[in-house]
Amino acid sequence: MDAGRRAGDRDGDDDGWPVELRGVTETVVATLGPNDRWNFAALGVHAPETGDGDGDSSSGSTPPATATTWGNTRTRRNFHRQGGGVIQFVSDPRAFVEAAMTIYERDSPVLDSADAWAEVEATPVSSGEDGGTEWETWELRPVDAAVERTRPFTINRGFGAVIDATVAASRLDVPSFDTDDLLDRLDYFAETVEKCGGEREREAFARIDELTGWRERAAARRNESF
Repeated sequence: MDAGRRAGDRDGDDDGWPVELRGVTETVVATLGPNDRWNFAALGVHAPETGDGDGDSSSGSTPPATATTWGNTRTRRNFHRQGGGVIQFVSDPRAFVEAAMTIYERDSPVLDSADAWAEVEATPVSSGEDGGTEWETWELRPVDAAVERTRPFTINRGFGAVIDATVAASRLDVPSFDTDDLLDRLDYFAETVEKCGGEREREAFARIDELTGWRERAAARRNESF
């Protein structure tokens, strides 16, 4: 993982991340499993809570970013087993859908579509249960990072709709979420992708259709209401 421009080369970078984190940044994380293959999954990285934006003035250091795993996932187990993984920032919605919605494994940890990556140490700091699902929060500290490519920032509503759709689709069979509401959201996201997305966004959403069959479920529920 030595390719690309190192994170330390970015002006003003003092926290080890190769990109600016703000709010919750949706990423793909690779973690090494017991089969010596890298498992890929979606992971929302929460930017450090710095209060006034200047870091922790009492200690002179920036607090770590965090992420929460939900359920007894491969990511959670591998974090415990290996103590970290590789966070990747991707701009291809198809790669995000595969990571978020399938069991996706490879021999190497960095996707070809990653614009930047950070190898991180993951430390568990809290855990609990919500709606019958166990969760665990981790502090993430980069130990190595690089920018593979830079490009102008663009806004595509279709891309955002794909990301939101993976969240709704992943909750379809979770008892604490209303199925009709989730199907309505997916219908809205599908319309947004069709109107505003490009070829990659449409391919990504077609993959969600294939993996979940949500359109057939929505049609069946509509027929039941007549």
